[in-house]
Amino acid sequence: MRYLPGEARQLPGNRAALADYQASHFLFEVSGGVATLTLNRPERKNPLTFDSYAELRDLFRALAYADDVKAVVITGAGDNFCSGGDVHDIIGPLTRLDMPGLLAFTRMTGDLVKAIRACPQPIVAAVDGICAGAGAILALASDIRLGTARSKTAFLFTRVGLAGCDMGACALLPRVIGQGRAAELLYTGRSMSGAEAERWGYFNSLQEPEALLASARAFALGLADGPTFAHGMTKKMLQQEWNMGVDEAIEAEAQAQAICMATNDFHRAYHAFVAKQKPEFEGD
Repeated sequence: MRYLPGEARQLPGNRAALADYQASHFLFEVSGGVATLTLNRPERKNPLTFDSYAELRDLFRALAYADDVKAVVITGAGDNFCSGGDVHDIIGPLTRLDMPGLLAFTRMTGDLVKAIRACPQPIVAAVDGICAGAGAILALASDIRLGTARSKTAFLFTRVGLAGCDMGACALLPRVIGQGRAAELLYTGRSMSGAEAERWGYFNSLQEPEALLASARAFALGLADGPTFAHGMTKKMLQQEWNMGVDEAIEAEAQAQAICMATNDFHRAYHAFVAKQKPEFEGD
């Protein structure tokens, strides 16, 4: 196995550094403040490997320091999003690991979800075709999900004798689609159609397959043109308030909003409004 559970790749973390980052296990490009991350093994429906898990985790951690990236789109090459963990590269080797090795792996995959949730940039998942297992979790951990009518989303962990509680699924999915619907999907491992996923709130909207990526990028560009510091604060509070009571959340939001009111973007917006112009946000 090439992957070492405690090993992290050294990724650049300073301004504008990620625009030149060359990914090893997926495609990555930055344009107009939007990073597009493409899982790129279309012949296998874009499965994840030990190495791609680790690189994704490290990349999302690095995004916290990448001021050149204002929003992120994650998608899959070909006609599918992601089929989950690679049967040959991951599932097979896992059957030969001892308990410490298994726990190191499951903690590493969970760390990817933590990194996605902790990075300040809004993340838009563009989901077509198969979106299964860990791939469904990648989409679930994103902030916005755009799908297609032909997409099929499945949390199929029980199909291979595992619990549905993988990578935070039992915490995240009920908050998106409700407890009963989440329980059904996590117990049965069945596929959720695109129309059903939109109706249940898993997808924000459905797009035609040929327009999906462009729609996701357009949405991300709109966010990138907005008050990115404030977007980062919104994302932080969306995650942080899960563990708060209402009174605590109101106080936390008062503090967060006061911080945003001290930014230059807030003052730019006011002066632009007075001048009847569109504000140009700079993220400070």
